[in-house]
Amino acid sequence: MTSSDYDPSSEGAETDFARRMSYGDYLSLDAILGAQHPLSEAHDEMLFIIQHQTTELWMRLAIHELSAARRAIAKDEVQPAMKMLARMSRIFEQLNNAWDVLRTMTPSEYTRFRSQLGQSSGFQSLQYRLIEYLLGNRNHAMLKPHAHDVETTKLLEAELATPSLYDEVLRLADRHGLKMPAAVLARDVRETHSFSEGVLDAWREVYQAPETHWMLYELAEKLVDFEDYFRRWRFNHVTTVERVIGFKRGTGGTGGVSYLKRMLEIELFPELWRVRTIL
Repeated sequence: MTSSDYDPSSEGAETDFARRMSYGDYLSLDAILGAQHPLSEAHDEMLFIIQHQTTELWMRLAIHELSAARRAIAKDEVQPAMKMLARMSRIFEQLNNAWDVLRTMTPSEYTRFRSQLGQSSGFQSLQYRLIEYLLGNRNHAMLKPHAHDVETTKLLEAELATPSLYDEVLRLADRHGLKMPAAVLARDVRETHSFSEGVLDAWREVYQAPETHWMLYELAEKLVDFEDYFRRWRFNHVTTVERVIGFKRGTGGTGGVSYLKRMLEIELFPELWRVRTIL
């Protein structure tokens, strides 16, 4: 060390971690950084693995935030829920930016290791399925990829039996004087919410007089803001896949781009989007 080298220990920084918790210890970095196991010699397989592993980490946080927001709304704790929903938008902004990195991989580079993926595919992601179910897109057919795992299936079934985030928002609105259709409030929460004229009329009241219904107005806009980012994530997924593999079938047997384009048609909070047309 030369005389010009700065030594943080001279100002009291701890540098001996033989018996203390270090940065790496707290974050379990040995496990995280040791979890990349390319199956080929292709340079770009590391990018592919890290892209999807970091996506799963962000999804882990997304589930944490969405679950907490749903619990808060069920207890009329709207302000903390709105903070969590605002964070969700930022999480999906990060996920959207990540596609830019993956798109640096060309079709030629991907073909060098694609065969190593076997039948693995993103639509098999447990965490992604939990997010979809939390948000109310309750497609029972998507339980099938997890049928081989009893504990995972139990987890997904438990989520299906729980009111979605949007279900809890509609119940909250009804508790606060915005009359929601009884059939919607009493519906089978295992099924995906269908567009309701009655729910649309209720949200129209909010948007026509936001100063009277400010809490619900602000909450509704937080949901729209989040779904905006979620839609962009889906669109970026389609664009990235088309750019890298064209219209080939996906490794998991889906139609690839055609399958992903169908996902673009899904509306999580349909009345909040359609209310804009009738104002």
